[in-house]
Amino acid sequence: MSAGFVHLHTHTEYSVLDGACKIHEILSRCKDYGMSACAITDHGAVFGAVDFFLAADKAGIKPVLGCELYVAKSSRFDRSARSPKESHSHLLLLCENEEGYHNLCRLSTIGFLEGYHYKPRVDDEVLAEYHAGLIAGSACLGGEIPQLVLDDNLDGANAAIEKYVGIFGKDNFVIELMDHGMPEERQINPVLVELADRHGLKVIATNDCHYLDKSDAEAHEVLLCVQTNSTLNDENRFRFPTHEFHFRSPDEMKELFAQWPEAIANTLEIAAR
Repeated sequence: MSAGFVHLHTHTEYSVLDGACKIHEILSRCKDYGMSACAITDHGAVFGAVDFFLAADKAGIKPVLGCELYVAKSSRFDRSARSPKESHSHLLLLCENEEGYHNLCRLSTIGFLEGYHYKPRVDDEVLAEYHAGLIAGSACLGGEIPQLVLDDNLDGANAAIEKYVGIFGKDNFVIELMDHGMPEERQINPVLVELADRHGLKVIATNDCHYLDKSDAEAHEVLLCVQTNSTLNDENRFRFPTHEFHFRSPDEMKELFAQWPEAIANTLEIAAR
């Protein structure tokens, strides 16, 4: 029986010192939940793509290869930004076919070789050049569109949507809705739905999965401490704002997004492409 939902935004151990989901555990959980497919979308790179593809194929789960890329706020060659927030925003990319996978690999490589500043960054120029076969999503609160909505800059958000639709096409750009118990997400989700309706775009419900179970949140904080060279005793250390960044069950996701059931159903449609 189908679970009626597919995770399309998942960070594995290949999101180094940030993701704590192991590939075999993700696939085992997919089977437990009755999920027919799953995407992995590690930060800036596709290091885990081959391992995930082979393991998913063996497990009878459709692998959706992807990446959460960093997009420079100007040119990928501009390194004048003095903080990550000034430097880049996030963008989800999912491979629709083999051409998309090759283009995703090209984009990731360009990010490391040409755009590295805090993170491996691409820009609009190379996205336009290597967009074929890719489905893009608006990403988390670190995405360009969510940030503009949070800043109450709806003109900017509309312009950004038009830009991405111009690059990827209307059928290949989707608006992500997330709810990790953060007031900012609950504030912008209705606006994101309105924007999607205005532009004729699909919405998808995603959880920014960084660990398997909710009980893994504290262990994940230790991982972040290693990444940032800090300790759990440091009150100013980088941390996730809630303990809701786990691999939620389909029932949890359906309950969270009961107001927008189409956002759940659309995950199946995207995964089937």
